[in-house]
Parts: sequence; C-alpha cells; structure tokens
Amino acid sequence: MRRYLVLTDERARHPFLASLPPHIRRVDPEPQPQWRPFPVSGEDVRQFLLAYFACLVAAVTYIW
Repeated sequence: MRRYLVLTDERARHPFLASLPPHIRRVDPEPQPQWRPFPVSGEDVRQFLLAYFACLVAAVTYIW
C-alpha cells in the first residue's frame, strides 16, 4: 500500500476525506430558517396579480 506524506484525520473514515484540509472538511450546522408569521408579503401578492392579469390580457387579446 502506498502512503502519501499528507496529514490525515482518522475521524474522516475515507482516504479521500482524510486527505482534505480541515477547513474544507468542516461541517457547519445548517442555518435555521427565519420564519415569518405569514409567509406571503403584500409585494408577493402584487407581483402575482400583475403576472396573472398580464397573461389574462394576452390570452384574451389573442383569442379576440
């Protein structure tokens, strides 16, 4: 078996992961999502209605 002169981490459990530097192997905890009391804002509703009516006008214009 061939050994490379690389500092390894025995906790990595895989030769490739053990050869990576610690700052790359580090697993940060996932950030918790920031929940809003109501997930849809007024701007979201406005943009949805704008797109809906624009498509409706385009369809009616095409049919007419």
